[in-house]
Amino acid sequence: MQAKTPEQSKSTLTDLVLPSETNPLNNLFGGELLARMDRAASIAARRHSRRIVVTASVNHVAFNLAVPLGSVVTVEAKVSRAFNTSMEIYIDVWMEDRESGAKTKANEAIYTFVAVDETGRPVKVPEVTPETELEIERFEAALRRKQLSLLLAGRIKPSEATELKALFD
Repeated sequence: MQAKTPEQSKSTLTDLVLPSETNPLNNLFGGELLARMDRAASIAARRHSRRIVVTASVNHVAFNLAVPLGSVVTVEAKVSRAFNTSMEIYIDVWMEDRESGAKTKANEAIYTFVAVDETGRPVKVPEVTPETELEIERFEAALRRKQLSLLLAGRIKPSEATELKALFD
């Protein structure tokens, strides 16, 4: 199985924030944004694995800026790292200024997807070969995030979280 770059999995969804998708403050509902991020991440995971994929977890979401009614929102998702059958997807959310067209990073998230066969059994996925400085940074941090998640879930012992321990040595 040949390794792939994050760019090969890139998924970009651009859409307008409509009145039915906003809260009483006329900002995009968080749940609506989560759904958009899930769709973009799903496409990225599928492009990387070329398999059916399922959302395994939403590891991190940061709603840094409100996204107002009428905004053009772009959700960009790329596989940041692949493990045996799972893939970490890093998602960046951008909004465009209506008048200038300038893009501002509004939110980000990290999802985990698992590739499965037609019976729902997990299947192996290709490795990721990061190319840019940002891709390398996200790739390296993905192992720490995975170990932290496993540690918090009680699936590994603290002594097995070698990447986390290295932060404090």
